Amino acid sequence: MKTSNTLLFILVLLYINASTQWPTHTVCKEDNLEIYYKSCDPKQDFALSIDQCSDIATHTFNIRAAMVLGYSIKELYVKLDMIVNGKTILTYSETLCGPGHSKLIFCGKNKGEQLYYEGPVTLEIKEIPQGDYTISAKLTNQDHVVVACAEFTVKNYLDYY
Repeated sequence: MKTSNTLLFILVLLYINASTQWPTHTVCKEDNLEIYYKSCDPKQDFALSIDQCSDIATHTFNIRAAMVLGYSIKELYVKLDMIVNGKTILTYSETLCGPGHSKLIFCGKNKGEQLYYEGPVTLEIKEIPQGDYTISAKLTNQDHVVVACAEFTVKNYLDYY
């Protein structure tokens, strides 16, 4: 019995190491708005959820996000790309943590620490663009190492008018 359990455990570990993609997670799915994400970091997945898709249209909504840090974040930078039909049509980047400038409560966290946030997020955009598109999000630290990255698929058919 011990041999079969050990063999099963080894096979599971080999499968996990051989797998190159994380599963697609649903952030939210309602009548006119669907958001999915998949981690693009081969070493780590993360958790993200929101209360209701429809709250996003109000520009302030509650999220829950969690991950274990694989790298320290004394400095943290975000780069977002909006991709439609395989072409990047919009790029946005910002410093989230830096010397004398920290926008997030977890700036300064070290490798191995757990990040957990539950609370409001406010989008600084007037509306979420309609249509089907991908948002590529990449967080890098002071050493230019990817701390987290994800590909978000957005299907938005909300009518703002």
